[in-house]
Amino acid sequence: MTLSYLLYAAPSVPSTVDTLPNAANILHVGVESVIDREDSSKSTSLILATGADRTLNLLTVDESHALIKRPLPTSDSPILSCIVVASRYLFTTSMSGKLVLSDLVTGDVIDERRDHQKYVVKVAAMTDSDHTWIATAAWDAKVLLYQLPKLDEEELANIKLDGPIATLTLPSNPEAITFIQHPEIATPVLLLSRRDSTFLYYYNFAIPVSDSSAVPALQLLGRQNLAPHSNAWIAFTPSAFALSPKDPLLLAVATSAVPHMKLIIVRLLLPPPPSTADAPTSLTQAAQARSELALSDREAAAILIHATTLSPQTPYSTPDLAWRPDASGVWVNGDDGVVRGLEAQTGKIVTTLKGGHEVGTKIRCLWGGWVEGADGGKEEVVISGGFDRRLVVWRTKT
Repeated sequence: MTLSYLLYAAPSVPSTVDTLPNAANILHVGVESVIDREDSSKSTSLILATGADRTLNLLTVDESHALIKRPLPTSDSPILSCIVVASRYLFTTSMSGKLVLSDLVTGDVIDERRDHQKYVVKVAAMTDSDHTWIATAAWDAKVLLYQLPKLDEEELANIKLDGPIATLTLPSNPEAITFIQHPEIATPVLLLSRRDSTFLYYYNFAIPVSDSSAVPALQLLGRQNLAPHSNAWIAFTPSAFALSPKDPLLLAVATSAVPHMKLIIVRLLLPPPPSTADAPTSLTQAAQARSELALSDREAAAILIHATTLSPQTPYSTPDLAWRPDASGVWVNGDDGVVRGLEAQTGKIVTTLKGGHEVGTKIRCLWGGWVEGADGGKEEVVISGGFDRRLVVWRTKT
């Protein structure tokens, strides 16, 4: 992994985006493939950035960071999370509890729903052979699952956001969600973390048929402890996570540990599907203790890296992270205006990105990956947004 850092120099040169129409705290940033309005057969990568002023902006990924002039949906409150499906369909969630589906080609709002009562902090999507699945997580301690027809780049008639097909009410607020593909289950599995719990939770989409009009609950497949041998009641919360771009079962986790964030890189231990799970048996107390110890040892062995990032944070911070596109390292945010890069194999801090954000200000969101370079090739960039109202694109030295 160290060799990878030598072969692929990390981005380190900051460029502050000065084309945003308004100065506001940046809440979400990402790069998405978006269909060209003039030629629907083409798509291009664009920066999506949302601000506390309720705006959503599209910018080019080149060094000009030009603002894309196209109609975009307006929001009644700041947008906290967004994702693009099939390069055309934009899903946004906001502080008002709304989920909004928009068409990036026409700029029209296709449909919207308000099934949450508080901030919808995350939205995730996955498309399989038949459906597009959407999951939302909110601070009303609920996760909702929606099912749509498979969305593709062609315009679909009568797309509608029907009510959630499943719901999940948690003991505490959810923090992060993502979809993973289980090798033995036809539909995706929802992976989530929640506040005041050191576990990762796996949920199945196999919704039982019921005559009741009530929305059924997601089925818990299993859970995985990220602090299997900890004696503390609550050691940390897995506040943000991201799957490796090279290994779909390798997860990087940014935790709520104070005064400095800790990074965990863990191999996911997918639970077996319910049909193949062993039938419950009556165990003696000693046998149960041995079984629990064996499980804890297995969970501990799955944790490949548990490193201190030196990124300062408080209980009110919002940890975030992003993988390098070759999976050689992980970027993490901090409340001191610095982005830190850690080596994935050792957990060592190998680079710090300074000079883009004001010293001592909160970096709220991160994105890292490949974009199209000026010469037509690939260029690695890191994009960070902060509460200093700056959107910064970090590029590799030339």
